[in-house]
Amino acid sequence: MLELIPRAQPSRRMAWVSPLLALALTALCGVLMFLAVGKSPLQGLAIFFIEPISSLRGWSEIGVKVAPLLLCSVGLALCFRANIFNIGAEGQLVIGAVTAGAFILQFDDGTGGGGGPLMVFLALVAGALGGAIWAALVAWLRDRYNANEILVSLMLVYVAQLLLSYLVHGVMRDPDGFGFPQSRLFDQGFLLPVWPGTRLHLGIVLALLAALFSWLLLSRLFAGYRLTVGGLAPLAARYAGFSSRRALWGCMLGSGALAGVAGACEIMGPIGQVTPSVSPGYGFAAIIVAFVGRLHPIGVIFASFIMALFYIGGELSQTRLGMPNAITGIFQGILLFSLLACDTLIYQRLRWRR
Repeated sequence: MLELIPRAQPSRRMAWVSPLLALALTALCGVLMFLAVGKSPLQGLAIFFIEPISSLRGWSEIGVKVAPLLLCSVGLALCFRANIFNIGAEGQLVIGAVTAGAFILQFDDGTGGGGGPLMVFLALVAGALGGAIWAALVAWLRDRYNANEILVSLMLVYVAQLLLSYLVHGVMRDPDGFGFPQSRLFDQGFLLPVWPGTRLHLGIVLALLAALFSWLLLSRLFAGYRLTVGGLAPLAARYAGFSSRRALWGCMLGSGALAGVAGACEIMGPIGQVTPSVSPGYGFAAIIVAFVGRLHPIGVIFASFIMALFYIGGELSQTRLGMPNAITGIFQGILLFSLLACDTLIYQRLRWRR
């Protein structure tokens, strides 16, 4: 029989092999799931993992999904490294979309003559401020009243979603939209530049720059060293004089700002207006992305690509195979549980016993 034996020290090799094993287990579970519903497993896996990257349009659509996932997961990776569990990136993304949308609607007269690079930049800043303020509520409650940031950030997600619904049914609703709960379409001058012939927008560049800056922060700057020490050894960090309060506020504000930029990019990119469904769950999926990427900014880039494949593959499987719309969430959940199972091998090893 097989038994788990504790390792003398954690395995660095298994720390990076574990996500690959988890992805393989996810694909295996996908095969069993397609067989259970009477679909061809080879065709199903091909639709999920091969067809999205078989054309330039597919790559561009993956980039559209990678942008918000990467922006959110980079901020979450910084929080988790500092032992601050921000679970509310989805709510911060929604508020970023609301504040950016409110800014655009304030200056967009609908004649097509406004906008421009400066207004696009200011709208992105408005989104970042909205997300940072929403995250600041979590930091303040944790700092002032020692409230659990997991519960507070998660509950604020639903407050943000209800606030978005209230606004698009009220003051933000398009008066010429036949009563549909959505704002009017933004003029071209308030939208992000896109790659010709595709929907790929400037948000992917911002996301990659955020990942690069986070890598430099963690690997080259003393502030990143303080975050890492504070997460791995809080008592040692306190002895060295590192402020846990500063780490809390810095990580939460930075993570909220990045999620807010993700929300602004969504309404200024592929959506082009404020709607009740700004995000299909990017903020929650980013939690999985952060852990699959080993809380490393470069690893998070590849993990965002895998998660984007799940989104595109799920949409294709609905139209090609008639699968339910929950298929993407199923694959995400399987990947998370597989990762948790495989991470056991970092601290323990398998041994065969007669």
